[in-house]
Amino acid sequence: MRKTTTLTAAALATAGVLALAGCGGPGGGSGQEGGSDKAVASSEPQKKGGVVLDQPFEKPDLTLTDTKGEEYDLIEETKGKPVLMYFGYTHCPDVCPLTMSNIAVARSKLTAEQKKKLQVVFVTSDPERDKPKELGSWLRGQDPSFTGLTGDFDTIRAGARTVGVSIEPSYEKKNGDVVSTHGAQLLAFSPKDDKAHVIYTEGNTTPEILEKELPAIIKGEKP
Repeated sequence: MRKTTTLTAAALATAGVLALAGCGGPGGGSGQEGGSDKAVASSEPQKKGGVVLDQPFEKPDLTLTDTKGEEYDLIEETKGKPVLMYFGYTHCPDVCPLTMSNIAVARSKLTAEQKKKLQVVFVTSDPERDKPKELGSWLRGQDPSFTGLTGDFDTIRAGARTVGVSIEPSYEKKNGDVVSTHGAQLLAFSPKDDKAHVIYTEGNTTPEILEKELPAIIKGEKP
């Protein structure tokens, strides 16, 4: 049986060893920008799955706009449900589409009952470009069941910080490339207490890992 890594939320917030995912380009090319993120990556990211927190994160108190243009209260809409939440943006050329695609593949392996329970929420880190229509179109290409949220950048950034995710405003470089920097953590919230007990860092979100661990998360158990 795989040994589970257990860390405190404080350790995740202060260690700062996982670099922010910096993505830039004419429509969002690739690159590395920025400083440190607020999460700890596994020393063997290809072998280990989610990191279990002994001090779980509270769900962000966010009221944003969904892809239908309607108000979405994250806490109320997802209360008592297993939730995977990721902060990223649609113009990202690498980590964002890969992560969401991996989730979609893993979700496709679940039973019908498990699929019905699991909620996947994608919160844009680039609301200036990710309007409801564009966000909805992008997510439908990943999995139509995914929920996309956009809104005021400062509100989104404040909410992300409460769960140890750092995001920075997008900016345009002299050559015209647009750079957007964001944390690459995937948070798993338990249906039992609506808190994030498990966090996945970049490299630990393969379809194989998620397929193996999602059933436990859906039941409110630790993988």
